[in-house]
Amino acid sequence: MGNSPVLKVAINVPLSRLFDYLPPADGSRPPPGARVRVPFGKQRQVGLVVAHACDSALPRSRIRRVLEVLDDEPLLRDEDRWLVGFTSEYYHHPIGEVAAAAIPALLRQGRPLNPLLRHVAVTDAARHVDTEALAKRAPRQAELMELLLDAGGNGIDIETLAEQMPTWRRSYRALAGKGLIAEFEMRADDPEPPPRGEATAGPDLNRDQRAALDEIRAANGFHASILDGVTGSGKTEVYLHLIRETIAAGRQVLVLVPEIGLTPQLVTRLRTRLGIEPALLHSGLSDLERLRSWRQARSGDAKLVVGTRSAVFTPMREAGLIIVDEEHDHSFKQQEGLRYSARDLAIARAKHLDLPIVLGSATPTLEMLHHCETGNYSHLRLPRRAGDAKPPELRIVDLGRAASAEGLSEPLADAISGHLDESGQVLIYLNRRGFAPTLICTGCGHVAECPRCDARMTVHAKDRRLRCHHCGSARPLDEHCGECGAAMRPLGEGTQRLEDVLVRRYPDRRVMRIDSDSTQRKGAMDEALQRATRGEADILVGTQMLSKGHHFPQLTLVGIINADQGLFGTDFRSDERLAQSIIQVAGRAGRESRVGEVIIQTAFPTHPFWQRLIDGGYARVAGDALEERRLTNWPPYSRLALLRSAATRRGDAHAFLDVAAGFVAGLARGRLRVLGPVDAPMARLAGRYRAQLLLQSTDRRALHDVLRELRPLLETDPTARKVRWSIDVDPVELF
Repeated sequence: MGNSPVLKVAINVPLSRLFDYLPPADGSRPPPGARVRVPFGKQRQVGLVVAHACDSALPRSRIRRVLEVLDDEPLLRDEDRWLVGFTSEYYHHPIGEVAAAAIPALLRQGRPLNPLLRHVAVTDAARHVDTEALAKRAPRQAELMELLLDAGGNGIDIETLAEQMPTWRRSYRALAGKGLIAEFEMRADDPEPPPRGEATAGPDLNRDQRAALDEIRAANGFHASILDGVTGSGKTEVYLHLIRETIAAGRQVLVLVPEIGLTPQLVTRLRTRLGIEPALLHSGLSDLERLRSWRQARSGDAKLVVGTRSAVFTPMREAGLIIVDEEHDHSFKQQEGLRYSARDLAIARAKHLDLPIVLGSATPTLEMLHHCETGNYSHLRLPRRAGDAKPPELRIVDLGRAASAEGLSEPLADAISGHLDESGQVLIYLNRRGFAPTLICTGCGHVAECPRCDARMTVHAKDRRLRCHHCGSARPLDEHCGECGAAMRPLGEGTQRLEDVLVRRYPDRRVMRIDSDSTQRKGAMDEALQRATRGEADILVGTQMLSKGHHFPQLTLVGIINADQGLFGTDFRSDERLAQSIIQVAGRAGRESRVGEVIIQTAFPTHPFWQRLIDGGYARVAGDALEERRLTNWPPYSRLALLRSAATRRGDAHAFLDVAAGFVAGLARGRLRVLGPVDAPMARLAGRYRAQLLLQSTDRRALHDVLRELRPLLETDPTARKVRWSIDVDPVELF
C-alpha cells in the first residue's frame, strides 16, 4: 500500500462498517478523530476518521481519496472515540450514525469548530445619533440601534439578532444606507470565561446528607452511587457540594437531566449557589449555541456542563464527576434512530474514565436497585425531607362510592376548597392532554378514529379540532356522526376539560394548565413554572411535566385523576412505572412547613397495589416487583433486545421479522428465548404497520454475540428493503 495509510472513516449512513479512503493528494494525513470530506457514491459526505490502517480489502486502485481535511487536530480525542465505538457495539447501531449523533449539527455539516459568523455592529457615526428622536419617526430602527449599542464593538451575530428582533433586516437597510451600522465576518472564538460571581451559602447538611457525601468522597476512581432520596430530601444539596469540590480541584462536571423543562430551575440554582455560569446543551438551543457550549466543554473552559440526553457524548478535557438526576426517567432513553440510554452510557463513560458517578432519584429503577443488592453500586438513602418538612399523607377515594362529576369526586372537590381557603396551592394531575380522549356518537356509539393509526382522535375543544397524539393528524371536530347522523359528544377527561371544570367550580381562583399544548412557545415552560413557583396560580392542572423535580413552595394538595391507567398494563414494568409517577407527583406537596395531602381517585380501591404503596411506599412496591421479576426471569434478571419493523403493508413487516427469527434460530443455538414475531400493540402508526420480535437471555454475552452477527445479515437481506427496522437493546417500551 506504499507509504500512505488507509483511513478508516465513519460516514453517517445506515451501514455497520467503516469505509476506506486514501489521504488527500497533497499528502496531508488527518489524525484519528478528525473530520474529512469524502466522495461517497455521487455525493460528498462529511466523515470521521476512526483509525489508520496499513492495508485494505480493496485494491489500491479502487480506493478513493479524501477531498478535504476539515480538522488539523482531532475533534474527538481517544476517550471520546471510545464512547462512540462502545455505543455502536453495545446498541448494534452503525458507527457512522453514532459518530454523527455525538457531535453538534454544524460540525456534522462540515462547518469549522470556530466558524466565521456574520455580525452586525454600529459604526463610529452611530455614537452621535439621538436615538430618542429616531424612535419618534422610526421606532424599529431605534430599537435595532439600541440593541447594537448595548452589545458593544463586536455587535451581535445575525442568528442571535434574528431571535431578538426577527424583523431586523428591514431596519438594517435604512441604517446601513446612512452609514450607521455595518455587517462583517468574525471568527467565533469563545470569550474568556466570565469571572466567578458571589456564591451563596446553602443550608447545613443533615446527618443523612453528610453520610452520603462522605461515602461518595471516600471512593477512589470509578464508583457508582444511587442517591435514593424521598422528594424534598435535599439530593441537590449533595450534588452542589460534590460539584463545588470537583471544580475546586480543577476538574469538570457533567450533569444530565431528563428534560429541558427541568433545566431552567436547576441552572438558576447552580448559578446562584456556585457563582459560575453552566454551559447548557439541550434541544431548546440554536445550532450556534449548542456548538459554543460543546466547544467550551471540549476545551475545558466550561467547568460545569448541564444537558439533556445527548449531552452524554460531550467531550470534556478534565472530566471529574458525572451526575444523572432523576435516573429513573424514561426520557434518558432515545426512542428513535440510535436507541441509546444516556444513563447507561454515562455509567459506561464514568467507568472508562475511572471517575465517580452519582445517580439520583426518589424512585430508583429496579435495575439500579438490583445493582445495589449485588454490591456493584452503593445505595445511599435520604429517607427524610430536609428541614422540618413532613412527608405528604396519601388518601384513596373510592369512585364506586364517591362518584365523580367531570373528573372530580366530591371528596377531592371538598379538599380543594379546604386547601385554597387556607392559602394552599393545589395541583390536579392527569397524564392525558387535550379536552377529552374520545369523541363518541350518542346514537350508534361510533368513535372518531385516526385514519392513519390504530388510535382514537383526541378532542381539542378550544380550536374545535380532533388531533391524533401519535402521528399528529388533525381535522375539524365532527358535529354529527358519519355513520348514523346523530350528535357526537366528548367522552372522558383531558387536562383542557379539567381546566374548564375547575374554572367553573372556582371562578374566583387562578387556574393554570401546564402541558405540552400550553407550553409550545419557546420559553413558555420556564415562564409558567416561574409563575407557579411564585404562587401566581391557585390551582395547577397538568400532565407528567409537572411531576418532575419542580419545587412549588406553597403547594399543599395533589389530586391524582384516573390513577387506574397503569393498574392493568400489559408491560411487566407497569407496577414500577405507576408507583414512580404517583410518588413523583405526590412529592410536589408539602415541601415547606405545611404537611401535604395527596388524594388518589380509583375505581379499584381494593387492588393490592394501593395497599403496598400506602403501607410501604415505593420501597415496598419495588421490593415486591423485584421478587416477581426474579421468579419470572424478567429484567434485571435477564437481558432483552427488541427487533422492530414497519412497512406500508402488514405482510412485509412480518416477512422481515420471519427472516430475522430464522437467522436468530441458527445463530442462537438455544441460548436465547425468542418471542414473536407479533403485531405491535398499536399495529398501525402514521400509516405504517408495525411488528416486533423479542429476544431474551439470562446471558448478556450470548445475546450480544447473536446481535453482532445478526445485524450485517439483516442489512443485506432483500426483505429489509421494504421495511424500516431497528434493534433496540435494553428496551424500555415493549408492548
